[in-house]
Amino acid sequence: MGKLPPIEKFYEAYSALADNRVKMEDGMAVVTSSDGTKNYKVEWKDNTYSSTDNATLWQGYAGYPVISVLILQKKLTVGQDVVSRFADVNWNQLNKKHKRDYRAALLEVFEQKKFTQEEIGRAEEETKQAFEQLKVLGIEIVRKVRRGE
Repeated sequence: MGKLPPIEKFYEAYSALADNRVKMEDGMAVVTSSDGTKNYKVEWKDNTYSSTDNATLWQGYAGYPVISVLILQKKLTVGQDVVSRFADVNWNQLNKKHKRDYRAALLEVFEQKKFTQEEIGRAEEETKQAFEQLKVLGIEIVRKVRRGE
């Protein structure tokens, strides 16, 4: 994989999964934003993925909608106990508040949700493992998946 996402994008993917905001269909998914105002379309063919979220489309890395799909496809492994702890987080609001300092936004979530140090450690360890899986996954991020070729 070319450009890697900030590791904090995994936590945004966990929220999308915990909130059931990822609707899988045949060769595509629709992921609703954390504040409910936008829908992102994720498409894939073989190991090529695209998404209409800004990170994937403009930054060229797997944004949280793509990461959430990869987890549902079981290409990335994260425990359900970790994923479920990130339900009901408005990442859009937090990322704006922290001026796109994703680490600061994550730390606020840990605080708001009253994570213990042990829980933080487990969440960060599982996320690091998933991040390492992403590094070697061999997927390609493109602006538009070409179908039928």
